[in-house]
Amino acid sequence: MRFLFKTEYEQDIRIAKHSGYAWSYGALLLAVLAAPYILDEYYIGQMTQLYIVAIAGVGLMLLSGYTGLISLGHAAFFGIGAYTEAVLTGNGLSLPFMEEPIVFSFFLSFPLAGILAAIAGVAIGIPALRLTGIYLAMATFAFAIIIEEVFSRWESVTNGYTGLLVESIEFGDMELTDGMPFYFLCLGVLIAVILFSINLLRSPTGRAMMAVRDSEISAQSMGVNLARTKTTAFGLSAGITGLAGALFAHKLGFLSPESFTVLQSLELLVLVVVGGIGSLHGAVFGAMFVLALPQALAIMKDYLPHVIAEQPGFEPLIFGLILVFFIIFEPFGIYGRWLKVKLYFQMFPLYKKATFKRQKSYMKSERLR
Repeated sequence: MRFLFKTEYEQDIRIAKHSGYAWSYGALLLAVLAAPYILDEYYIGQMTQLYIVAIAGVGLMLLSGYTGLISLGHAAFFGIGAYTEAVLTGNGLSLPFMEEPIVFSFFLSFPLAGILAAIAGVAIGIPALRLTGIYLAMATFAFAIIIEEVFSRWESVTNGYTGLLVESIEFGDMELTDGMPFYFLCLGVLIAVILFSINLLRSPTGRAMMAVRDSEISAQSMGVNLARTKTTAFGLSAGITGLAGALFAHKLGFLSPESFTVLQSLELLVLVVVGGIGSLHGAVFGAMFVLALPQALAIMKDYLPHVIAEQPGFEPLIFGLILVFFIIFEPFGIYGRWLKVKLYFQMFPLYKKATFKRQKSYMKSERLR
């Protein structure tokens, strides 16, 4: 077992708590950097998709996992980022006093996509300040439906159900949306988003978000501004999700409203819950789960009776059963199970079976509700 003795403040704010973190994450970084030179093109594409979904998962994790606000409308922010990127790099931005529209390069349109999604997040966050629980979930659900209708009806911008082509990213003579360059671009954005989130959560803003999650009444009594904290969480979460949507637009190459339905919002929420709510690791583990499950189900269908495998609701049924299984038996998700396994081997043979026994405790302030 490893014991950490802290003797200075720098040890408390250090990202790598001990040398084991540096070695393990360093080895992981080398592995993902070497992967494009070893794996086939198909697996490179799958890992690129994994990074994009993980970025969106980190965005939702900041809102649901660290602030305690449930959202069923993150597909809307994902789609806003994607369509913003497609429009700005394609037809461009038309202004009344200019004869020709302004066409942006990726390095300008990409942050603008995140900013516009963040503004939309703040716009939905302010009216929803007085809502919690299922009421907030229904409000974000309605927002997702509204944005989906906007994507399909605003044909002068989005082309409706006809679809919208997305221009490729060019940097000099190199095309960044092709294979290996795009892989490294998405990996770099994911690493930057994770590092940003780690530092955010160690800041006063991040600590206020976690205080709101644990108890709004206690947080308010300690001087936390609930309205500002919740609005900030919505804006940051939507902005990061919009960045993922911008990358997704280039990955897909063609956008239509069917790509940003409410089902995608549910998929992102499942990602957070199954991966491990309240953990940035959980966003990555959840992205792995969301991408691997359809492939696993396709393989499993070959070994099941034809009557069962060809049922139209087979995949949603398995998806729902797995979600219920995690909620009941492993509420901390895949990352929570990994922590238990790691602790077991660290403490063996002194590990106690009741180490992680769940206990129900309620704060007195919460009983007044």
